[in-house]
Amino acid sequence: MKKILIITYYWPPAGGPGVQRWLKFTNYLPEFNIQPVVYKPKNPHYPLKDQSLSVHSEVQILERSIFEPYAIAGILSKKDTQNISSGIIKSKANQNLVQKSLLYIRGNYFIPDARKFWIQPSIKFLTEYLRNQDIETIITTGPPHSMHLIGLGLKTEFPELKWIADFRDPWTNIGYHKDLKLNESSKLKHSNLESKVLKSADEIIVTSFQTKSEFESKTDKNITVITNGFDDKDFSEDIELSENFTISHIGSLLSERNPELLWEVFAELISENLAFKDFFELKLVGKVSDVVLDSIYKAGLKQYVSVEGYLDHDESVQRQRSAQVLLLIEIDKTETQGIIPGKIFEYLAAKRPILAIGPENWDVDRIIAETKSGQCFSYKDKLDLKVYILNCFNKFLKGKLKVDSENITKYSRKNLTKSLINLIK
Repeated sequence: MKKILIITYYWPPAGGPGVQRWLKFTNYLPEFNIQPVVYKPKNPHYPLKDQSLSVHSEVQILERSIFEPYAIAGILSKKDTQNISSGIIKSKANQNLVQKSLLYIRGNYFIPDARKFWIQPSIKFLTEYLRNQDIETIITTGPPHSMHLIGLGLKTEFPELKWIADFRDPWTNIGYHKDLKLNESSKLKHSNLESKVLKSADEIIVTSFQTKSEFESKTDKNITVITNGFDDKDFSEDIELSENFTISHIGSLLSERNPELLWEVFAELISENLAFKDFFELKLVGKVSDVVLDSIYKAGLKQYVSVEGYLDHDESVQRQRSAQVLLLIEIDKTETQGIIPGKIFEYLAAKRPILAIGPENWDVDRIIAETKSGQCFSYKDKLDLKVYILNCFNKFLKGKLKVDSENITKYSRKNLTKSLINLIK
């Protein structure tokens, strides 16, 4: 059985979408006569944990301790909280100054990210490991992009190794880079590191079409789109649909994922349609920003909203499958046009109508259109959005709200693993 080495930060018991991509790949790789060896941190800082995710018995695990500055950041944050509560930091302006200072430190002193201290120890450890192993291919997956710098170091030590760099998100073009208060020197460091990785890796994998186009302007290396996907095994049981007209969002709702036009549409339909008022329910599963909740409540929707918080993967899938309509929201920025949330593929497998709101020319629009799984709207499409929701509701009343999706099998985890095998072999 051929061995490959996968270098990742996120691994069970980590929760959230970042862990599932390579967990699912490694669970299917043995079926193709590939034994995955996973290198991961021994003591990572995972803000979310999910005990429902299981690892294939044939996956070999390598671990090494990691130093992360989160303990220091936690102490600083705790002191700030105490100072605010005791009145030492009184004004909101001063609170914002503290937050901006921490972002500046994060952006300019931890390049490419807070896992930078794991790079050199990992290169040393894995160099010794690879000298004694019959491994021809290594795969790094980021973010955090420190993982790619480990791959860069190993490629330097072993030029004959095949190195595949997997980008789950962009690097310098990702939306939050603007929030890190990067100075010109730090911007240049990020750009140079990104360029080295893109030009040194033998194969590059991206998860979206926009990221492929961006990277093609930066390197002549082969770039392959392998999106995230769904696992058929997660959708084998029968689930009953909600009796209410439940529109459910699964996953985090950050402050900028706040389509106020949608909350206005819901409020208008409630006031105009008695049946809609009786049956409507907005269900939010995952972490929800107070800014988003305030907007929803300001629209008069408080009694129609249920917030369940973070659930493990198995429970999240059940919520997806029981919803009448599945809601997908992305930040309305040019930088997010190439962000394809992993949950859209599970939404496809749940076979419920998808209502997506995001930036114009969003890659998600392309996927929804080709699979005929719902409809995608911009933050300006209020009237069309209202018509679509009302149409879904009328079908719900008649017991005919369903979606006949097409071409979704290519997004199954097993078929996506076949695409990965083509690159490995």
